[in-house]
Amino acid sequence: MPSSSSSPLAPVVVVGAGLAGLAVALRVASQRPVVVLAKRELDEGATAWAQGGIVGVLGDDDSVESHVRDTQDAGAGLVDEQTARFIAERSAMAVEWLVEQGVPFSADPSGPLGLHLTREGGHAVRRIAHAADATGKAIHDALLAKARAHPNIVLRQRWMAVDLITTRHLRGAADEALPRCHGVYALDMDRRRVETLRASAVVLATGGVGKVYRYTSNPDTATGDGIAMAWRAGCRVGNMEFIQFHPTCLYHPQERSFLITEALRGEGAQLKLPSTGPGDPGGTRFMQDHDARLELAPRDIVARAIDFEMKKHGLDHVWLDATHLGEAFLKEHFPTIHARCLSLGIDIARQPIPVVPAAHYTCGGVVTDLDGRSDLPGLYAVGETTYTGLHGANRLASNSLLECVVVGTCCAERILQSADVPAEGVPDWDESQVEDADEQVVIAHNWDELRLLMWNYVGIVRTTRRLERALHRIKLLKGEIDDYYANFRVTRDLLELRNLVVCAELIVRSALMRHESRGLHYSRDFPQTLPVSFPTVLTRRAKSLPR
Repeated sequence: MPSSSSSPLAPVVVVGAGLAGLAVALRVASQRPVVVLAKRELDEGATAWAQGGIVGVLGDDDSVESHVRDTQDAGAGLVDEQTARFIAERSAMAVEWLVEQGVPFSADPSGPLGLHLTREGGHAVRRIAHAADATGKAIHDALLAKARAHPNIVLRQRWMAVDLITTRHLRGAADEALPRCHGVYALDMDRRRVETLRASAVVLATGGVGKVYRYTSNPDTATGDGIAMAWRAGCRVGNMEFIQFHPTCLYHPQERSFLITEALRGEGAQLKLPSTGPGDPGGTRFMQDHDARLELAPRDIVARAIDFEMKKHGLDHVWLDATHLGEAFLKEHFPTIHARCLSLGIDIARQPIPVVPAAHYTCGGVVTDLDGRSDLPGLYAVGETTYTGLHGANRLASNSLLECVVVGTCCAERILQSADVPAEGVPDWDESQVEDADEQVVIAHNWDELRLLMWNYVGIVRTTRRLERALHRIKLLKGEIDDYYANFRVTRDLLELRNLVVCAELIVRSALMRHESRGLHYSRDFPQTLPVSFPTVLTRRAKSLPR
């Protein structure tokens, strides 16, 4: 839709270059100019790290009802049924669209759409389309190639969003002016300059906040940037207490973030105890003591079971044993895992894999509708940055990539139906009162302290006292970081730390509000699950202008 102004139509600015961001960008670019910002290299991010796959209700033995039921069961009573049904009904379309984009999914001539479908924990049937064990990379490579070739898309790597430009920033804006997002301030890291990007719409697709924890399967990009920016702009956030810890991250001194996909357990790999002392060779399975579904129980249950067994026996890790699946099978279906482990001296065809739970997925985030619309007109959010109601208290495996495509598609359609709202008086970034930082060690120290604090006090098992202590220290850290931000020129490390401490506070505040144990939130002080429960939604009003 053309702008009412005589000036050229402002671009849609997409913050994040993963599946969520690219799904929006590729569809919007058919009619509008798009600028995509990636704060590191374009091929970095959580999408490329995803191993398992994407849900598609495709087989004759499957149904939308079955997928909705599995999503609700995993979500422990907090899944919005309308949202789950909406996304499940569009899952086949999502997979078909990715096939059209050239994603090389693993083939099976006898399978639906000619695809091989696998099964993961919490799913009743095989419904996961995958590209061996590197699905995310296959998807990201295909979509990024499309975006690079599109004449209406500008890709900017090493550009990090600092804050959203809203009505309250505008020079001469009346106090009663309706709030709206008009663009974003973004740091061009190579030029060390903060630029003002006017936008007809801004889409936050920055992923989750796994780096707030000491141990995580997430890439370094997962610092909660979109959640923190939206919160500062006055948007609601929901269900931030539900941080999914993936049960099986490789435990190795040289590789602290390599995920061992759930699909390996879906194909029959077993969790076992390693040796616990002299005369004990190890190798005892333990999931039967925790859930009848054994290794295919939902992630929260498996992660808590591993955490329990590690603490009970004083272990640093447990074993994931896939040796009985055979070398040929493992090389064919899990080539990435086989090769990476072998490079570290672990032959998974002959040795069990040492694994440990690690922060993996943020089930809450910016509150949006199914078109990706936030509370602030002109601001959209898609993917792990959001809370749509799909994941409830625990995400079902492989629903994340699906949500990115389905909501990303709806978001793009909504943006194309919306008019540009020209803004006058958008000020440039002002750094006249700041100077270069004198001691970067302050940032490094606060970063380490925050991540260790969250791991020890706000992890898989929580108590009210630990949460209160964490909140007290987080508020002190936040004051120190805000003071540092106000006085020194911004850098990526400072901006990421600023966003992480905001998200840490949101996680802890949300956890303190939930007086029960449900899904990913387990409290020793409130071990029961209440008969009726609701999402945790935090609200704030935007405060004074940032510089």
